[in-house]
This record gives sequence, structure tokens and C-alpha cells, in this order.
Amino acid sequence: MLSKDALPLIQATLPVVKEHGAAITGHFYQRMFTHQPELKNLFNMGNQASGDQAQALAGAVYGYASNLGRTEITEPILNRIAHKHVSLGITPAQYTIVGRHLIASIGEVLGEAATNEILSAWDEAYWLMATDLIAREARIYQELAWQAGQDWDEMTIVDKQQAGDGAMAIYLRTSDASPLRPFRPGQYISVELDVPALGLNQCRQYSLSHAAQDVWRITVKREQPQQGPAGNVSNLLHDTKQIGDKLRVGPPAGEFVLQAEARPVYLLSAGIGITPVLAMLHQLVAEQSPRKIIFAHANQSTAAIAHWPEVIEAMDALEHGELALWLDEPTRNCAAFTGRMDLAQLGALHAQADFYLCGPLAFMAAQRQWLLAQGVPAQNIHYEAFGPDVFGAA
Repeated sequence: MLSKDALPLIQATLPVVKEHGAAITGHFYQRMFTHQPELKNLFNMGNQASGDQAQALAGAVYGYASNLGRTEITEPILNRIAHKHVSLGITPAQYTIVGRHLIASIGEVLGEAATNEILSAWDEAYWLMATDLIAREARIYQELAWQAGQDWDEMTIVDKQQAGDGAMAIYLRTSDASPLRPFRPGQYISVELDVPALGLNQCRQYSLSHAAQDVWRITVKREQPQQGPAGNVSNLLHDTKQIGDKLRVGPPAGEFVLQAEARPVYLLSAGIGITPVLAMLHQLVAEQSPRKIIFAHANQSTAAIAHWPEVIEAMDALEHGELALWLDEPTRNCAAFTGRMDLAQLGALHAQADFYLCGPLAFMAAQRQWLLAQGVPAQNIHYEAFGPDVFGAA
């Protein structure tokens, strides 16, 4: 916990840090990349260009500092960050680099208002969070039998298939024929590619949409963001990587996994957010789960739903499965609601069920808000955010 001298200084300066949070974190990234340009290989430069990464970091730092001692709030945030760091191979030494530039940025942005005592207090708060994260990451690395900073596995593309409008299924096998590392449905892996347009290596996380025997499958959507580079890694995977090509792949990570309790399950997704919940659906089918399972998805049309035939087959195999769709375009021979997902249209809600959300941030925020209003406990609502976790930080 914070020292008795640091705590009141953090509490007193929280409003100022919140007000200038985006400026501080934007300055931090620019400062760090100037001094440590090699770290650009670790960060999504598309999110840097859009400002999403800076916004997410500002929210995480403020959220942690404003909730010191409230583990029910900080615990899920720290677990999420720790898994993302493990997927990228973050090492304890890199926390020293980040801390040095972050505290310097607070001082340089706030100017004379940031006294030595205030900067020391924020340095103490940073290291309180960093030490916690390092310990969490060490436990995850140990469970994976993986060392922080070790070379990633080389995997070979053994197949590529269209999986819906704008989505490509890519099948991976270890290049040395070694067994696949264990993963839990809902988790993701990092894929690293050389991006000639940037002169950098870039990493992206992709959910494992299925695994069978000695093959992993990721399902990659072609990205055309409104700001920043146009989906550097996803488009390279679509356009330049072929069967037989090698990829550098990190270990499976992520805490977005099915809970052990035998409660009813709602798998709620939109767009390419279907990928992790589809892996969960396959797990429930393999277990011949007796649970009540509602698979609800929103998309433009059935043609746009990644792995749509698999969804139908899986739901037919579940004794207590229920499928609900929200589509923008009417589809023959397929019952569906129109417009945005509205769970009220499903009738009575299993309030003590587990709810798993994945899709655009606005979609997840809307569903979560509605579920909380219906009395669903916050701990029963689980989500996966692609990209910087602005939703969680908020």
C-alpha cells in the first residue's frame, strides 16, 4: 500500500492528472519512443496514431490510482493488463523504462505544479501497480512454462480459407512438429510480422477461434480503420502470407474464458467479436454441456458472420442451446431480429447466468449497461476487448 505521505498527495492531485491524462500519456509515448525507438516494435502504431493507446493508458493509470485498496475494481483490470503483457513478452526490466518516462512526462506536462513531492508520490503509486503486475505476469509465465522475453514459437500456415465477408481463417501448426501449447477457449495469441511500410515489426492479438488435434485457427478480419494505418498486420496476413509461410507466435493468454460454475451461459457477440465465443461454443459442444446456452450475435447479414455453418452445426448439437440473431439485412430461411441487439426481445433473463461479451466497444458497453440494470451481478459479466481496453479503463 502507499505510504502515509504519498496517499494524500495522490488523492489531492487526481483531478489534475485526470484533466491532463491524455496529454501526459501522449507526451509519454513520444518521449519514450524518442529515447527507446526499439520499443515501437512492441506497440500497435495504428493505436498510437488514433490516440486510442494513450487514452487507454490514461484511463488505466487514473483508474488504478483512484481505486487504491478497492481490489474488486482493480483486480480485473490488473489481470487483463497482465495477460496482455504476457502475450507480448513484456519483461520486468521494461517497467523501469516505462516508469522513468511516465513520471518525467507528468513533470514536463504539469510544469511547476508537479513538485518533487508530488512526482515522488506518483512514482510510488506507479511502482505499487508495476510490482503487482510483475508478480501476476510471473505466475502466468510459470503456468505456461515460458520465460519473459524468450523467443516466440515459429508456426507454419497450413491452410487459409474464407470464413465470411472480409474474414480469413488461418490454420497454424508448429514448424518443428512439437505439441501445441495448452490454451483455454476464449484466449488469444500474438502474431508478429515485419511491416515494410513502417520499417518495424508489429504484433497483433488474435483470438483462437478453434483448435483441433495439432492445428490452431485464428480468424482475421481485414481492417480499414478511420484513423491510422490501414490494418497493417491483418491486411498482410490476408494478402501476402500463403500456405507454407512461417509466423512468429507468442503464448496463449487472456482471462476471457468460461467460468467453472455450471450456470446458464450467454455468448453475446457482434461482428468479428464472434471468434472467442465461437471457441467457447465448441468447448461446450465437446463437453456435451447440459447448461442452458444462448448464443446471440449481431451482424450485417448471415454472409458476414464468420464461420456461420459452424455456429448452426454447434447449436444443433446442444440439447439446451438457443440461437438469436440481429441482422441489418433480412435473410431468407433464417429467423432474426432487425437493428441493434436488444436482449429484452429474448424474454425472461437468467439473471444468475454468466454473460460473455465480445465486439465493438459501444456494443459491449450498451449490453453491459442493460444487464446491470436488470440486476445481473457485475462479476457475472465478462468481456474481451480487441485493441486498447478503453472500455475497461472507463
